[in-house]
Amino acid sequence: MTSRVAIAIGSNLGNRDAAIAFAVSRLSGIISDLRASAVIETWPVGEGTDEQNLYLNAVVVGETVLGARQLLEALLGIEAAFGRERPFRNAPRTLDLDLILLGDAVVVESDLEVPHPRFRERFFVLGPLAELAPEMVDPVSGMTVGQLLRALLRDETR
Repeated sequence: MTSRVAIAIGSNLGNRDAAIAFAVSRLSGIISDLRASAVIETWPVGEGTDEQNLYLNAVVVGETVLGARQLLEALLGIEAAFGRERPFRNAPRTLDLDLILLGDAVVVESDLEVPHPRFRERFFVLGPLAELAPEMVDPVSGMTVGQLLRALLRDETR
């Protein structure tokens, strides 16, 4: 059985364009009908990121037969293949891949949470994801990606 999957891609260290292209190329090997969003540039988010470079961000969607754990392992392997290191929390990243949505799966484990726990408050995920799949549903909130993006934009303008 296949599931629709959404994966966020980010890079703020080294050749950011090459990182995005590498990720899309590698992801096309494990995800069928892969489509990639436009690439956007955003400020880093999180504690300790004030002095970091801007990020390039994109999202891909497609179909996969892999489960959440298998996908996580594949994403970590792709990051490592591009030289990702994890010296400390929120460290700059050569490549960052986040599993955002996997069909209607809800997984809560110590090192894996699907849907991604913070994607609802991140424009750099929702904007590109809404470009590709505004109708995808967050199984936790029951809202579509388009609805989540509109709610986020309303909140940010207040």
